[in-house]
Amino acid sequence: MHESGLIEDLIGKIESVARENSACRVVAVEVSIGPLAAIEADHLREHFLLASTGTLAEGAELRFREAADPASRDPLGVFLESVELET
Repeated sequence: MHESGLIEDLIGKIESVARENSACRVVAVEVSIGPLAAIEADHLREHFLLASTGTLAEGAELRFREAADPASRDPLGVFLESVELET
């Protein structure tokens, strides 16, 4: 499933940032969605809620920035833009 791979990668990156900064939890995450990513923000949120269970990102607010330019970096991707941590 396309969404599962995206979310697994995203959670891995978030967990890595949290560990590198000795965080006790992730408060918020902002991601950008490429204009050709073929996934809606609400659908991605559902997958994030399930995949983040038991991780430092569990309960984190998920914010979206939707890219409009198909010529942007990988228009098919979902990118981690920022992570707000509690240390």
